[in-house]
Formats: sequence, structure tokens, C-alpha cells
Amino acid sequence: MTLPTDSTAPAGPAPGRPAADGLLPWIRATGPAGRADRPGAPRAAVLFDRDGTLVHDVPYNGDPGAVRPVAGASAAVAALRSAGVRVGVVTNQSGVARGLLTRRQVDAVNRRIDALLGPLDVWAVCPHGPEDGCRCRKPAPGLVLAACRALGVPPRRAVVIGDIGSDGAAAEAAGAFPVLVPNPVTRAEETAAARTVAKDLAEAVRTALSHLLPPGRAA
Repeated sequence: MTLPTDSTAPAGPAPGRPAADGLLPWIRATGPAGRADRPGAPRAAVLFDRDGTLVHDVPYNGDPGAVRPVAGASAAVAALRSAGVRVGVVTNQSGVARGLLTRRQVDAVNRRIDALLGPLDVWAVCPHGPEDGCRCRKPAPGLVLAACRALGVPPRRAVVIGDIGSDGAAAEAAGAFPVLVPNPVTRAEETAAARTVAKDLAEAVRTALSHLLPPGRAA
């Protein structure tokens, strides 16, 4: 998500507050529709950040009608499906903790994205705020780990594509491979520090497939 007050805030507990072990992410796994069970299909996943990466960022959006995929999103997801790679989303939604969104609204927006791009294999949502001390809010690794667990994919066989530094930090902390796709709100220092940078989703997916698939399979 590209809203700095949401996605770039520290993920750990406030000073003097313990980590809240009972704060869990919301996970909705729809299954790989048989793709990962095909003979020779890779055991691999690409996990997208949602707002600012897969769809245009509308701060604290609870309106499915406001969802607009970014340029190339549909083709990017289709390319991954064609390669047999599982596809999911890992997203901070602190608007829930702030009282600006309900779970019903978050689910409605996510289902609209499913309708536009085709059902994704897993949705991993952190509904907590930056002061809650959860372990799922990016840049903590919990969302990436939970999504990989739901898909049965080892984190080292996952690529996380996002638009800000906390997406890459979450990937690194989980043992996944990060790819940054900068947009106008990505800070220059985040781009400079990124392990891998792609100019758009098409390049990000090519990079992901090159990382995940054997030589000759990623073309």
C-alpha cells in the first residue's frame, strides 16, 4: 500500500508493550485450481502487495466500485498462472484497526479484484494498526509466512512484488525474494535500497519467473 501513514509505520509493538501473539492475519485460500498439481508444475508462489502494486491506491478503500487494476495487472497474473505458479496477495489494511473499514468491506474489495483478475489462490490481510504489536503487519514477515503456509509453498520458493520498502523487508524477513515496482510515492531511498527493482509489473513477473523456474522455463 502506498499510503505512508499505513504501510511504512513500524510493525513492532510500541515501547513497553509486548508483542500480541493473539493478533492473527485474515487468510482466505481459494486453492490453486489444480495448477500446482499438474505433472511438472513448479511448487512456487508470487505474492503481490495490493494497493499501489496490483490496483491503484485508494486510501482506506471499502468500495469495490473504486477498484482499478494497474496497467498490466491482468497480463501479469495470467502469465504466472500459465507458468503454474500460485498467485496471492499480502496486504496491510490498518483502516480496520482505525475504525475506517469493516472486514465485510475489505472482503468486498478483495472479491472485486478476484472478479477482475480471476480468483487468486490466497489472500493474506493484516487488519491491525502500527501500535498493535502484531507479527503480520509488513515489514514483519507474518503475512508472507501465512500465505506460503496456506499454499504449501516454502518461503524460499516465493517472490513478493510490492511498491514500498516494507514489502521488500517483509519478503526478506520471511526468506522470500523481493521485487520492488516503484511508483510516484515510492521514496528514493527505498528504491536505492531495494534488492531488485522492476519498471513495471511485466518486468517484475519476468524477474519472478526467472528466479523461480528452471532455465528455459521462464521465457
